[in-house]
Amino acid sequence: MKLATLRTGARDGQLLVVSRDLSRAVAVPHIAETLQAALDDWVRIEPRLREIAAALEATRPPAGLRILLFAPEAVMAPLPRAYQWVDASAYVNHVELVRKARGAEMPASFWTDPLVYQGGSDDLLAACADVPVPSEDFGIDFEAEIAIVTDDVPMGTTQAQATRHIKLVMLVNDWSLRNLIPSELAKGFGFYQSKPATAFSPVAVTPDELGDAWRDCRVHLPLVVEVNGKLFGRPDAGVDMTFDFARLIEHITQTRNARAGTIVGSGTISNYDRSRGSACIVERRMLEQLEHGRPLTPFLKFGDRVRIEMLDESGHSIFGAIDQCVVPAT
Repeated sequence: MKLATLRTGARDGQLLVVSRDLSRAVAVPHIAETLQAALDDWVRIEPRLREIAAALEATRPPAGLRILLFAPEAVMAPLPRAYQWVDASAYVNHVELVRKARGAEMPASFWTDPLVYQGGSDDLLAACADVPVPSEDFGIDFEAEIAIVTDDVPMGTTQAQATRHIKLVMLVNDWSLRNLIPSELAKGFGFYQSKPATAFSPVAVTPDELGDAWRDCRVHLPLVVEVNGKLFGRPDAGVDMTFDFARLIEHITQTRNARAGTIVGSGTISNYDRSRGSACIVERRMLEQLEHGRPLTPFLKFGDRVRIEMLDESGHSIFGAIDQCVVPAT
C-alpha cells in the first residue's frame, strides 16, 4: 500500500491512497483526514485503507470515490510535520571514513551503540519543493537516506519486538550545511542551524510493497542519486548497514516512548564498495582528501538540482522521486 498527502491549503494536507504504479490516487477523508490520524489509529484504519488500495489496483473506482491523477508536484511530505524525527548514522563505515580523512580515531563503541540525533520535525519539505538556503557559503550538501515510520512504540521495546512497529518506509534527503557543522558541534550540544528542513519522498509505502527487498529490517535495493542530471551514486541500502531499523528503534526507546508518527532515518547510505558512488558530497570529498590530499568536489550552488529515487527490480519507481532545486532564501 502506498500513501501520500495532498496539498490542500490545510496545514497537514489530506491523506491519499496511491496506486502501485504511482499514476492514480484517491482521497480518503472519510477514513482518515491525514496520515497522522491514520497512524494514531492504525489497527482500525489500515484494513480500510488497504480496501481502497485493492480497488485501485483492480482499476475500478472505490464506491462513491473519485480517482485522481497522481502528481508528485501536488503532494506534501507524507507527514508534513511529525511528532518526532530521529536520524541515525547506521552506516558506520561512512563515519569511519570521515574520521579517517581528518586523522581522528574511531571509537570502538560506534560499532555497537547506534549514533542518533533528534532533528527538527515541525517543517518537513515536499519531494518537489525548492530548498531555500540563506548562503552558498554554508556548504550546501544532500544526504540520501531511507526512513521508517512507527506506530506507538513503548519504552523498553527490544530489537525482536520492534519489527512489528514499522508501518511505513520513505526516502529522505537530509539536507546539511557542512560549513556550519564544526562550530555548532564544538559547542557540545548537537545540530540545529546546520540542519535545515528535511525532504521526503512523494509517497510512503508499507514494507510489504518492497517484496523480497525488505528483509532483516533493511531495504536491499540501490538508491539512485543524481546531481544536475548526472549520476552521483547508487549505493545499496541493504549493504553495510551496521544497525537495522529494529535495532535503531530499540535504541531510541531505551529510556522513552516513541509515539505514532515517529520517523527514524538511516543516515547517509554508504558502501565499502566505493565504485557504487556516494549518497552525499562530503563522503566524496573525504575520499578525494585521502587519495589526492585535498577535496575536489564543490558543495552545491544555487540552481543545482538533486534527484533521489529507488527503483524495483523491474525498473519502476517505488516511492516516486525527491527532485529538488537549491534556491536563495528570501
